[in-house]
Formats: sequence, C-alpha cells, structure tokens
Amino acid sequence: MDLKSKILHLATVMTLTVALAACDSDTNYLGGSLTSDMDHLSISTDTFSITTRSIKVDSVFARNTLSYLGTIRDPETGDYISAHYMTQFHTLEDYEFPPLDSIVSRDDNGLVQADSCELRLFFDDFYGDSLTSMKCTAYELSRPMLESGIYYSNFDPKTEGLIREGGLQKTVSYTLTDMNVPLAKRLDKDYTKNILVRLNQPYTDKDGNTYNNYGTYVMRKYYDHPEYFKNSIRLTNNVIPGFYLESTGGLGSMAYVKLTQLNIYFRYHGVSNKNDYTGTTSFAGTQEVLQRTNFVNDRAAISRLVEDKSCTYLKTPAGIFTEVTLPVEQVRRNHEADSINTAKFSLQRLVNSTDNEYTFNCPSTLILIPKDSINTFFENKEIANYKNSFMASYDSTKGVYTFGNISSLINSMYHAKMAGETSKDWNKAVVIPVTTTLDASDKVIGIAHDMSFSSTRLVGGEDCPLGGIKLSVIYSKYE
Repeated sequence: MDLKSKILHLATVMTLTVALAACDSDTNYLGGSLTSDMDHLSISTDTFSITTRSIKVDSVFARNTLSYLGTIRDPETGDYISAHYMTQFHTLEDYEFPPLDSIVSRDDNGLVQADSCELRLFFDDFYGDSLTSMKCTAYELSRPMLESGIYYSNFDPKTEGLIREGGLQKTVSYTLTDMNVPLAKRLDKDYTKNILVRLNQPYTDKDGNTYNNYGTYVMRKYYDHPEYFKNSIRLTNNVIPGFYLESTGGLGSMAYVKLTQLNIYFRYHGVSNKNDYTGTTSFAGTQEVLQRTNFVNDRAAISRLVEDKSCTYLKTPAGIFTEVTLPVEQVRRNHEADSINTAKFSLQRLVNSTDNEYTFNCPSTLILIPKDSINTFFENKEIANYKNSFMASYDSTKGVYTFGNISSLINSMYHAKMAGETSKDWNKAVVIPVTTTLDASDKVIGIAHDMSFSSTRLVGGEDCPLGGIKLSVIYSKYE
C-alpha cells in the first residue's frame, strides 16, 4: 500500500470513529456499510457489560482553595456532618509596618500596641439556613503544620497535639446572615459575608510575655525582629503558626470560607503633615500557605448506603466513590491484532431518594482513574491526561456522565496483565467527584477532591433492577 493510500485509510478510520462514537443507535452493521473491499479496512463494534459497586472512603487528600466551617444534617442519611479547618497566613515579601516613631498607639510605658485585632472569615457561598445560630472556636496553633506534609480530610490538629496549651482561644456565636450589619450594607455589591472573631482579650505568648491583645504581640514581634516578616515561611515559623477554627455549637449551616484574614488596627501619624491615621495590617490565608479542612461524620450511615446493591453512589465530601470493573480481557479476546478506536460508557443518574430545599446537589465533574492510583494522583497534583485519567461533566439534559473514549486505559490494563505487572485491582477504576482550577484561557490546571456537599445515585450495582452499564467498543483492522 503506497503512502497516499495509507493516509486515505487513516483518514477513513478517524472519520468512522468519530461518526460511530457520536451515534447512540445500534451500530452492529455500520462497519460493512461504510467500507468497501477496495479499502481492505474492517470496522466492527461490540458491547460489553461493566460491573460497578459503591466503596466507602474514610478520607481524601485535602488540598482545596475553600475551607469549610459548620455542622449540618445530611438529608439523605440523617447523619451529622461537621467541618473545621486550619489556616496559616501569607505575607508579602519584605513586608513593613510604618516606622516605629510614627506609631501613636502606645501603652502607659510608651510601648507600641494595637488598638484591636480580629479574624474575619469571608465566604460567598454556604449550605443550610443562614439565620440559624452557630458557634465556632478559634485556637492558636502551637507549631506550624509542615508544608511538606501529606494531610487528609480526617487530620485533626487537636488530636495531633497542634493546639497550643494555654494559648489563645476565643469562642463566638454567629449567623451567616449577620443581622448586626445594616441591610443597606449587606446589599452593597462590595460587601462580602463574613464571620467575625474578635481577638481583643489579653494574650500571653509562649515565653510568658503578656500583651493587651494578639495584635500587640504581632506588632512588637515586628519591631523587635523585622526579619521574621520577610516572607510567609518566616512569619509562620516565628510569629503566627496558624489558627484552627472549630465548629463548636449549633446545627444547620456550613460556610464555604474563601479567605481567612487576620486584621490588626493601630493609629499612626503621617510623615509630612503629622495627622493621625488609622492603620490596618492584614495577613490572609491564601493559596500560598496551608489551609486544611477536617470533616467529621457518621461512618455507619455511609456504610448503609454502600450496602445498597440496587445502585451505586457518589457522595462528598469523603463519603462514597463508585468502583468500575472494566471487561478488559473480554474486550481484547479475538481482537488481539485489532485497534480499539473507541471505548465509551455512560453513568446514568437516578433521582435522589430525598427531595427538599436542602437536598445535596449532584456532583458536576467526575474523574475516572485506576483504583491503585487514587492517592498518588491527588498527592502529586496530576491532571487528566486522557490516557489513564479521564474527566466527565454532568449532562443535565440526559441525566448522564459520559466517558467518551477510555480505549487507552483498556489497552494499558491489558498490556500490563499480559506482562504480569498487575495487582488484584488491575482492571478496576474509580469514579471520583472533583473540582477544577482553570487558567485565563479556561484550561484545567488543577484538580482536587470535591469537598462540597454533593450526592447522587447511579444506575449500576450488583442488584440493579434497571440493567447494567454497557461499554461500547469500536474496532478496526487492515485485512
């Protein structure tokens, strides 16, 4: 076959693959009708059954830009779910306070002091009732969490000994709709909802020095050791190890905290006109520093759903994934010399068993990865490569998640099996709800576990009354 003919044949294969993959009807006879003896190209199709089951997930790798705070009841299980989070704080490189002699706020001994100090927990979104009364407690950490550490969603700073004994601790009551803020301000487009934790009580540091508030401690640290504020690492290791925000009371709301900010207020005078001004220094919990949410829920309630064999579940956070067993050997049997052009399957969503205003939404984005790669995929900050990891978005019109072509995954599993490089889970993959980070051109540059509250049932499972899941395969070969 000359080069021109080979190129023509390759184009034919590609065209047929696209056409067949896009068709939802029976394709068993399309191969014969779209090729001719002249082409010496054989197209065939087949369908195989996929088996699925729910698997319980005790924890997931916690690396998200949002933190969660509150306690709610899962409307599907009746389970209580609590979320607490740890945050460290970022500072600009070579940050500077105003010159020491410009500070007006002083104590009776003439030492610099802050007028007030606070934590503000800013959030755009939440789950539950914004008027329900809640409580949270802010704890000072005794030491920083390690930047190189691998932290999962069941990591508890309290049980790990990270809370400073005798350190700063402040409990506040709040509602997500802060009725102390005038309505006109709450309706202002520049207003961001927040939870306020004032830190104005006397504070004693680990060396036994006492200050009128935590802000004064930070300011005096700066004027004694400005080198501690050169970058976020120095700040964390020498001044502010971080805070743990724990949900300690109330039921019915969960804040999705996008930014935690430590604000310090003081007075200083201008260099030229000597007028007094109110100054604010802020340190923020951002993507540049560690933020980790700790979820606590009833594992027995999750187990009851996993034991339901009439369907499978996807449930976040740290709840249930769906395991997929791929019929790799069946797909390759009698087709060892063929090319697999397309291997496609869909997961059909079932209506949630509960339906009220607080029913969890279904996950919007899923990823399919080999079961034995779950931890490494997220810990190594990988993204979907469409070779052994594949993404699917929810199609609300059809009520399905479709993985359009996983042929490369089937091929790699098959070749590993033939080479004897397999584990007991060699032909298993897992479907996991995720969130994505996009760049300016909407390209996916980050994937993390979905830590929001979502849940859905899927067609599948050992005793599914609606039939199983089908894998549609298109083969081609030259004869």
